[in-house]
Amino acid sequence: MLFAQLFWSFFQIGLFSIGGGYAAMPLIQQQVVDQHSWLTMAQFADIMTIAEMTPGPIAINSATFVGIRVAGLPGAIVATAGCVLPSCAIVLALAFIYYHFSKLTAVQGVLQGLRPAVVAMIASAGLSLLLLALFGGREMSVGPLGLDVVAAVIFAAGFLVLRRKSVNPIWIMMASGAAGVALYSIV
Repeated sequence: MLFAQLFWSFFQIGLFSIGGGYAAMPLIQQQVVDQHSWLTMAQFADIMTIAEMTPGPIAINSATFVGIRVAGLPGAIVATAGCVLPSCAIVLALAFIYYHFSKLTAVQGVLQGLRPAVVAMIASAGLSLLLLALFGGREMSVGPLGLDVVAAVIFAAGFLVLRRKSVNPIWIMMASGAAGVALYSIV
């Protein structure tokens, strides 16, 4: 029963996550945190962080990590297969359609209509993770209004460096992780 739930949950995620891994985050959260309670929100944030840092698509990485967490290696295989199967079928069908009908204005209209929805889904996922990082952190470093001051400082510094300098985001992630280890061990 658990394997069927894993497969069906990630099949739905693979089927409805139009726009890539970031757009899939709210769907994954709804399935694994809200609906099935396989993970807490903090565990979900950790898995999404790891899925983003590791090579490969975020949705598939998260399916694999959630599957391992819930049901070991067989769970990882089942969840990953559920996530990949609809995408393969959809990509094959869309490639055929696009190849034959890409010049039609209706096809161009559909593509233009999907763009704002994808942006909204990505913004929703980013906002959820930002709020969790800034207001759902450790109680030792909590400041006014429940704000995790250490997380806010790390976020602000990373954001400013990314906006003002031409720095590879991987360096920012590594520096933020090191700063987190250093600052949270002090606080």
